This record gives sequence, structure tokens and C-alpha cells, in this order.
Amino acid sequence: MNEEIEIRPIKENDNAVISTIIKSTLEEFDSAIEGTAYTDKETDDMFSAFADDNSIYYVALLNNEIIAGCGINPLKEGNLDICELQKMYMNPKARGKKIGKKLILKCLDFAKKTDFKQCYLETFPNMEAAIKLYEKNGFYKIDQPLGNTCHYSCNVWMLKQINK
Repeated sequence: MNEEIEIRPIKENDNAVISTIIKSTLEEFDSAIEGTAYTDKETDDMFSAFADDNSIYYVALLNNEIIAGCGINPLKEGNLDICELQKMYMNPKARGKKIGKKLILKCLDFAKKTDFKQCYLETFPNMEAAIKLYEKNGFYKIDQPLGNTCHYSCNVWMLKQINK
């Protein structure tokens, strides 16, 4: 069977599905805790959380079913030249299909067009495959968090320079 993959901006009626993907992934990785996207009120209304002109949230569909998402937002309480790659989560059936890479590249392209100079992200050490994916796409670990994301339980911080 051919697998049709589509990546598009989030729609308001996608909120419940993407929230479920985010929360179930955090549960899968024993990270459904306070100080993460699990308790972040934005998780239940991603459409509104990424509604500004300098923000975007993409969902990935496999055969018309939403299976993943990832977005760009300005870094809260951070340098105006820094954006944050946010809430990249995937249903297990999305993994191993290069969907994560496609989402990252789409987000970074948006960040370049929006004139951000750096892209920041936060994750957990047990999300090893995600960390490898980020590193393959030019992110490197840094020693401390940037901005004020309110995700104080995430203890892996990464940054990428964005070139024009």
C-alpha cells in the first residue's frame, strides 16, 4: 500500500487529535509530569497557541490521519532573534518514515523566512531517537535553558544556528 504523507498547518478541529498524540507520547516515555507539555494549557488548543504571524504549527498526516506535529514560536522571555521548535510529537506509526525530519525542515524553513537567527528546543534524555534526529539536523546541546518556556522538567537543551 502506498503511504500518502501530507504536512500542513494546523486547523482548529485538529486540536483534540494532536493533544492526544502529545500526551500519549509523554506517557509512553514516562514524562507525563508537571513542567512539560503534558500539563501545558497550550497543548489542548494548539491552533490558538500558534496563531501569530511569527508562529506556525504543522501537522503530518499519513493517509489522511494526523500522526505527528511540530511548530515554531518565538522563544518566551528570550532574545527576539531566537525561536523555539515546540511540541514535536509523533504517534508510533509515524516513526521511521522520515516524517520527523520533514517536520523539522518545514519548521526551520518557516523560521528562516520569519528572520529568526537561532532555533532552541527542550527535550528529555530518554528521548534518544529524537535527540539523534535533532543532532542530524544541526542542533547541538547547550548547558542551560534559554527563555522561560515553563517546561522546567525538560533537562536537555539544544540550539541551532539558522542561516539565510
